[in-house]
Amino acid sequence: MSPPAVPPASAADALNPLDPVWVERFRRDLEAALGKPVDGTLALAVSGGPDSMAMLTLASAAFPGRIAAATVDHRLRAASADEAQMVADWCATAGIPHATLQPPRRIFRSNVQADARHLRYDLLGQWAIETGAHALLTAHHCDDQAETFLMRARRGSGPGGLGGIRTQWRWERQRWRKGYPKAGVAAVADVDGVAVVRPLLDWRRAELRAIAEQAAIPFVDDPSNADDRFDRVRMRQLLAQNPWLDPVALARSARICGENDAALAAMMDWIGRERTLPSGVSERHIDMSGLPRELRRRLAREAIGYVRLIDGVTEGNWGDSTNIESLLDALDAGSSATQAGVLAQAKGEIWHFRPAPPRRSL
Repeated sequence: MSPPAVPPASAADALNPLDPVWVERFRRDLEAALGKPVDGTLALAVSGGPDSMAMLTLASAAFPGRIAAATVDHRLRAASADEAQMVADWCATAGIPHATLQPPRRIFRSNVQADARHLRYDLLGQWAIETGAHALLTAHHCDDQAETFLMRARRGSGPGGLGGIRTQWRWERQRWRKGYPKAGVAAVADVDGVAVVRPLLDWRRAELRAIAEQAAIPFVDDPSNADDRFDRVRMRQLLAQNPWLDPVALARSARICGENDAALAAMMDWIGRERTLPSGVSERHIDMSGLPRELRRRLAREAIGYVRLIDGVTEGNWGDSTNIESLLDALDAGSSATQAGVLAQAKGEIWHFRPAPPRRSL
């Protein structure tokens, strides 16, 4: 492992107070993101980079004795175990409980970042629930939001994708009843979860690095953050090379898109109830007659997500930013299409969604 950018802190260094302006700003932003006062333990996702280490020390100053931290070691780089140990050592010095989490399987090389992110949230969400945490905090910041906005715009995303990194969302763990859904039991045995909160979305990357450096907090720079094979790194380079592209303005646009998306989602709940027709438990039949394309897009996206969840479909990548325009084109033309393991067919103005049949082996 390359040496930390700052030498590891001593016990005295680790407990040195931060600038109270920073601490109060963090407290205020966290409670605004939560929508209520902090009540209980805060679980922090800490990679060992300057952003998450700054968040760790801000949280420990704002809520002493009420935080726990976890580092996910994806085992993708030889140095990752040492980096997780660096975080564990600093937490031990500061009296903060820490856990190092490892994925139960190897990362899919076909889409390393997406699969690692999926596994990371599963590990962190389960750990936060077991910890009894009030919320799980991640260190996403304003520059991350700007990069995400550009990445999604490049892929042709709509308001859902352009909304970027949400201030808060809920990670949930669901356990089906035995035999569901094949036995037709329309319920789950247990659903529990934890709020995932991003209190730093109004903070700049440079601010967080300055906090880490001035407070003598150890941190490491992940070399993948300079690897331009990844879309995010290319967007980061684009912003650095073009100062007229203002990350703060891009992040503001993402927030507005996210607010519009939330308003549309509330409206879609009502429309979905009105337009969803009786069907099998792992299917969706929707009356699309007279609806504009955006409402068709949203109903189709909800139907695909529902079928994947109920039937346990894992094929393909699926998320808020997934582009489904070619599928909509096919259905508008009265044809059929498959996306993310779900078969969609247009029968007049009624669109049918069900699990795609297994692929034939060669």
